[in-house]
Amino acid sequence: MSADGLRTAARRPRDGETVANTVRRLAGVQKGARGAPAYSRFVNRRLGRLLAAIAFHMGATPNGVTVVSALCTFSAIAMLALGSPTVLTGLAIGLLLVLGYALDSADGQLARLRGGGTPAGEWLDHMVDATKTATLHLGVLIGLHRSGVWDSDVVLLVPLAFAVVSVVLFFAMLLNEAMRSQHEAVTRAAGSGASASIVRSLVVAPTDYGVLCLVFLFWGIPELFLGLYGLLVIGTTAYLLLALPTWFREMRGLGR
Repeated sequence: MSADGLRTAARRPRDGETVANTVRRLAGVQKGARGAPAYSRFVNRRLGRLLAAIAFHMGATPNGVTVVSALCTFSAIAMLALGSPTVLTGLAIGLLLVLGYALDSADGQLARLRGGGTPAGEWLDHMVDATKTATLHLGVLIGLHRSGVWDSDVVLLVPLAFAVVSVVLFFAMLLNEAMRSQHEAVTRAAGSGASASIVRSLVVAPTDYGVLCLVFLFWGIPELFLGLYGLLVIGTTAYLLLALPTWFREMRGLGR
């Protein structure tokens, strides 16, 4: 199925089309996977594809899916900040974050099913992403402070550092794509997903938001959670520090 073929799709399923048929149709017009980490590429995108197909058959809109995604994510952040760090709370937070992330993938795929997205829809999606990037780790900070499970306040510097690194990385990724597009260079979304390196997807796993979501399943086991969370902080920071010079050289080349 070509992208042009998908654009001709109506705003509701074709006669006799099942959810499974819609999933297969959508699978043929996925965005490229260049630079995408493993969970986002192999798990979240597929979950999003299924949710997009279900939403399509329900008559939902992409913006509606974005709103549901935001409700899941920000409910989890509120539980982090205001709830107690129990095993059940951790499971609820982790599952809400995983669902919110899958729906974040589904809204764009649903837009393609319906014939293409809109600037307003893209703006809304990025605003939700920016807000969750800025607030998720602050929720961790507040939750750790309120719970009192750690005697030292030094521990609170970990989510604070993660918040700074995550915001800078998110901004850099958006800025890189905008400048590539402005100078007609290849963007991460361009090309075939199959051509992207699987090894690279695994190497950059510490930067994967989906992996971070899974770590919150252990929120109710503070020692294990903070150990895994700390590894992600280190991995994401290392990736950012290594990537910045490469991106700068790339941007310098765009201007020539």
